Amino acid sequence: MIDISLPDLLLVYGLILFSLVLLRLNRVGGEANLFKASVRMVVQLLAAGYLLHFLFELRQPFLILLVLLVMLFFAVITVGGRVEQRLPHFYRVVGSAMLIGCGSGTFYLVYIVLGLSPWYEPRYLIPLAGMILGNAMTGAALAAERLAGEMSIRQAEIETLLCFGASPRQACRSSIRAAFRAALIPAINAMAAMGVVFLPGMMTGQILSGTAPILAVKYQIAIMCVITGSVALTTSLILLRGYRGYFTTAEQLRRDLLRKTA
Repeated sequence: MIDISLPDLLLVYGLILFSLVLLRLNRVGGEANLFKASVRMVVQLLAAGYLLHFLFELRQPFLILLVLLVMLFFAVITVGGRVEQRLPHFYRVVGSAMLIGCGSGTFYLVYIVLGLSPWYEPRYLIPLAGMILGNAMTGAALAAERLAGEMSIRQAEIETLLCFGASPRQACRSSIRAAFRAALIPAINAMAAMGVVFLPGMMTGQILSGTAPILAVKYQIAIMCVITGSVALTTSLILLRGYRGYFTTAEQLRRDLLRKTA
């Protein structure tokens, strides 16, 4: 595999500087955000690279699980930062949903499909779990924010249905459906475009490392199926638990938790 030296990295980083110049010339703004994000990317990836090298050599299941929990923690924090309007008990709902959804998806892939031995093989477990978590973050953020918005927009509709004897879940059915559809759109679009519009990163990386293209394709199909299933399960748990926070024990809508709409 062709190595990328430090001068090569500096050369390619010049494209970031080029982007900064374009932002400045066009007076778009955001130069500081772009520069900070690029520096943060470099630092985080280098740190992750050295950490993975250490973990691959150590091969301790306890440390591997600890790393996965840390990844989950930062994923939930990142989702919270993306969402403007949060569900009640946001971090508890999203954290538990991602733990179950992503955890079960990762377990299914590495243990049932790939049959890893040992099951905590870090060279497979950590990168695969990272891809599942990364995609679930997008679905979780879309589901949580869309549900919060739908609850505010459909406040009158929900209260009317409650007055006619509907349960909270029945009254929120349209909101839950809309949020679930929105959460799955990125995964659906990605699957529809793969192989025609673009070659996905995992497949491309494997091919560049010398893996046979057909084997790389099989891995990509497997990870996309697991990602979609994990996103679906994670968002379902968020929605099914999230809507309940908007109601009292007497099944009354809590207006204080809804954003006022025009």
